[in-house]
Amino acid sequence: MIRRLQFHSPLTRISSVHHRLFHSTTTNPSDYNTPCPPSPATTPDPLTPVNPSHLLRVCTILYQQQDSPESRLHTSLSRCDFDLTHEFFLQICNKFPYSWKPVYKFHKFSQTQTFNHTPVTVNKMLDVVGKSRNIDLLWDLINEIGHSRLVTDKTYKIAIKTLASAREMKKCVEFFHVMNGFGYGYNLGTLNKVIETLCGCKLAEEAKHIVLKLKEWIKPDGFTYKCLIRGFCDVGDLVEASKIWNVMVDEGFDVDIDGVEKMMETLFKTNRFDEAMKLFQSIDDLGLSTYKLVIHWMCKKGKLGHARKVFDEMRERGIQPDCTILGSLIYGFLSNGRIREAYNIAESIERPDISVYHGLIKGLLRLKKANEATNVFREMIRRGCEPTMHTYVMLLQGHLGKRGRKGDDPLINFDTIFVGGLVKAGKSLEASKYVERVMNRGVEVPRFDYNKFLHYYSNEEGVVMFEVMSKKLREVGLFDLGDIFERYGQKMATREKRRERDRSNSQIVT
Repeated sequence: MIRRLQFHSPLTRISSVHHRLFHSTTTNPSDYNTPCPPSPATTPDPLTPVNPSHLLRVCTILYQQQDSPESRLHTSLSRCDFDLTHEFFLQICNKFPYSWKPVYKFHKFSQTQTFNHTPVTVNKMLDVVGKSRNIDLLWDLINEIGHSRLVTDKTYKIAIKTLASAREMKKCVEFFHVMNGFGYGYNLGTLNKVIETLCGCKLAEEAKHIVLKLKEWIKPDGFTYKCLIRGFCDVGDLVEASKIWNVMVDEGFDVDIDGVEKMMETLFKTNRFDEAMKLFQSIDDLGLSTYKLVIHWMCKKGKLGHARKVFDEMRERGIQPDCTILGSLIYGFLSNGRIREAYNIAESIERPDISVYHGLIKGLLRLKKANEATNVFREMIRRGCEPTMHTYVMLLQGHLGKRGRKGDDPLINFDTIFVGGLVKAGKSLEASKYVERVMNRGVEVPRFDYNKFLHYYSNEEGVVMFEVMSKKLREVGLFDLGDIFERYGQKMATREKRRERDRSNSQIVT
């Protein structure tokens, strides 16, 4: 039996928590089939390329005449020679992702043409209106879409997420009643998908309100409560998460190990180490994932002695560690300056994966050993382990610092490179703001974003740029940095070739 939890006081003991995935009591939302009424036949147009000049002309008219009378706007659009397809409508929505008026005006124009919406197009339009926070128009469109029989689960998620973000809680509940009036019914699977979406957006309180208000019509199951527990843990509200836990137990649902680990992780994140360990010690049926979580956080908090004890206990229970656990231990040893022990663990692993190499690189960088970390980077490539974006970001931060390198030599001045990348990516406003902050030396320049830097150059231009850049870096003696950028450029070149091959194959098929 699982006892109730109270997180405003020390944790009570949990007699047993088993590794279950809600076999009979909980169902994954994907297992449900929403009993939606049949939609009218709206076959999407064959995917044909949109003429860029036509798209630009229509977007210009929509932007310039969005406040004009409807008749004048429709006349201007009718004079444009363009094919109104579903793809064209979606492209219009993409051009105005946060502006409801041009999209809605184009929707009104489409109703005067031989154009039938599909669930994809109406959901895209609903998403734009939702992002612009026009709640009244959103509600009108919801009723219009319901009458048209184009409602899908995504419609539920877009509408409820928008209403919940705007704290329109009455409308959130009323939405389900309105959809029931259109013949879509009260469906647990749809509710679970909505609750999962809200909790993923850190709207756990709003999700709980919807569940409670709809309980008379839709009885929540174990998956519903699991989503709520994770949602409250994500926002750091363990008191509310424990209340949901207790309700779940009282209604006879089993709490699976994922829910327990989520609570433990939240306790670790909020520096409530003792309570997390009490929860860990109260679990009878411990598995690899739980040990992995505890060892990771112990090593991260510098509690290496505790981590070794938990690791030894795991081995005594016959549970073999995986590379993720060993990578955490390697990082823990390196963080404490115990380099030889860390390398002994790494050398004992027959087939190390990227978590082991990341543990080595991160630990060495913490010891200010960027050159050794780069050697580990070369070794992982030699042994066939492909670096990720996180690998490159760690190495760049280790060599250049988290605020980037500002040197007199323009060849290695990362302010210049970053601004150039912003301009080439079409982000001139961001580039000008960054330059203003750099020029005004009285204002501290924010942290250099290596993720954006690499992302903006992850294209054909970046392939050439990284190749030239690596040569320039080697010329000034920065061989490690040169190797890092050369490897990233090779990765981008391979990716571009693969994309080009895929495009060629798709053209051959068509």
